[in-house]
Amino acid sequence: MTKYKSKYEIFREKIKIILYGTNTILGRMFDLVLLGLILLSVLLVMLDTVEGINHKYHHQLLICEWIITVFFTIEYILRIIAIQKPIKYVFSFYGIIDLMAILPMYLSIFFPATNVLTIVRILRFFRLFKILHIPQISHQSYQLKEALQASKEKILVFIYFVIISAIIIGALMYVVEGKESGFTSIPVSIYWSIVTLTTVGYGDISPITPLGQFLASLVMIMGYGIIAVPTGIVTAEFAKASFRNNSVNGKRTCSQCNAQLHFDNAKYCYQCGKTLPSN
Repeated sequence: MTKYKSKYEIFREKIKIILYGTNTILGRMFDLVLLGLILLSVLLVMLDTVEGINHKYHHQLLICEWIITVFFTIEYILRIIAIQKPIKYVFSFYGIIDLMAILPMYLSIFFPATNVLTIVRILRFFRLFKILHIPQISHQSYQLKEALQASKEKILVFIYFVIISAIIIGALMYVVEGKESGFTSIPVSIYWSIVTLTTVGYGDISPITPLGQFLASLVMIMGYGIIAVPTGIVTAEFAKASFRNNSVNGKRTCSQCNAQLHFDNAKYCYQCGKTLPSN
């Protein structure tokens, strides 16, 4: 017996096909229009910050921005209505980005300066990967995500080390250089050490004593390590993920720790070192 569908259920199905059906003609057309509006919205925000354009066309730009915001708001509501588990979408990665895309304009009613934050709509361009359906891009993005997750503990430890180093270096420079060289307080000295460690070097504060210049030289040399270490960590994990995911016999499972995605010719588990079952 055929189940009767109400008009509301039919409406939900049609909306779902358009909003989530990236493999359908209507879905692809909608996504392309959506990406075009996102790009237009970001362009409008940037133009509105140009003094000459803002003076002449601020009202018109604001109207266009509100029209796009209303469109995005309706789209956000329809996305919630169209799926069976709306809470899952609301708290998902794309759901949070979609909400962030519309909030700044509504906040600008009370805090006018916040309308500039609508530029975060550029984050919605992540949907481009879903629309294009390029396997290589999806595969590489998965490997990058896996590499970042695997290296997050090491990076956190490294950041902790950098923070401690910045505090110690800042305190030393405050003692060595003093207020005469611009190191008026330990927080200011820590600011200098962070700027120097990250190799930015604004030049607004600089040591003048020989000892201070020697310490600054050491800090600048350390700065190259600051760049190299996290890059090396992520690169190593990315290489591991790439090798594991490209393995021909990727489903071999370790009996000790249940780790998968081993090399096809691997003899030992990369996770715990236990001998793997033969092919």
